[in-house]
Amino acid sequence: MAVREILAGMPWWVKWVAIPVIALFVFGGLITTVVGFLVGLLFKVLLFVALVGGLVFVVRKFMASSTSKSDW
Repeated sequence: MAVREILAGMPWWVKWVAIPVIALFVFGGLITTVVGFLVGLLFKVLLFVALVGGLVFVVRKFMASSTSKSDW
């Protein structure tokens, strides 16, 4: 409640401009680290999915070609 009362007497630019800028200045490194970690994790997950998909594709092609040769 005390924070709400303090902010009630402040101009709009303090609430909507100055406080977010100070928060970004103080926590900017943390925010950058978290976003970088999430982007890196997403990249690794997509790379994993692509590699597993490629492996499945190659194995299926190889198995299909080896079974068709044995039919001859």
